[in-house]
Amino acid sequence: MPNPTAPNQPPLWEVQRARLESFGKAQVNFDLERTAEYTAENGWRIDDYEIELPGEAPGPPEAHGSWQAGQTILRNYTFPPSDLITGIFVPDAPLENRTMVLRGQFLFFTFWFGVRIGGVTDETRALPDGTQEQVWGYNYRTLEGHFERGQIEFTIHKNLATGRVVFHIHAFSQVGRIRNPFYWLGFKLFGRMLQRRFAHESLKRLRAQVVEMLETGTTANRASDAARPVSAAALPE
Repeated sequence: MPNPTAPNQPPLWEVQRARLESFGKAQVNFDLERTAEYTAENGWRIDDYEIELPGEAPGPPEAHGSWQAGQTILRNYTFPPSDLITGIFVPDAPLENRTMVLRGQFLFFTFWFGVRIGGVTDETRALPDGTQEQVWGYNYRTLEGHFERGQIEFTIHKNLATGRVVFHIHAFSQVGRIRNPFYWLGFKLFGRMLQRRFAHESLKRLRAQVVEMLETGTTANRASDAARPVSAAALPE
């Protein structure tokens, strides 16, 4: 994978080391014990989006196929629209419980939010029609200080009987606590539009990256990629 950072420049995750450490200590900003109550009837936004990816032959996911390419792209978090959200994380840290700093950009404002991966899915599921699908993905949850509270899940599905492959996004969310009244008003006016833009562009970008990966064998560069390898162990306790 080409390295986007010049040798004399620190990688983005090192530049944001202090924020990564700070959000690493932050708590999820909603009650994980009450997720069954987070419904539209109770004032939560429930979102589901999906896009079909290039198909495969029936059977288990193919080596270097569409499903596997989607998995790689999800791991690298290169699919969100970079002019809206950039994910920053320690590149060689485990995916499970990964803390990410999200750099949000809108108009001439830049915002910094923390999220943490709360679960990784890797399973075979039974479908209502009696067939099965292989599913891989993860969710992340908003941390203290985020303008939203909730969880979003990204998953790649392959129907083992038909070979159909899809990318699915599922989320539940509410407006979080925003102390700055100017930001609160802005998020009330534009937040929903930005949520939908994030989802729709993420679908299209992941599909485009899967197609490119199948055609060329290369993947998009991660924002967090370092100019030189630095182990996760190098982070201070």
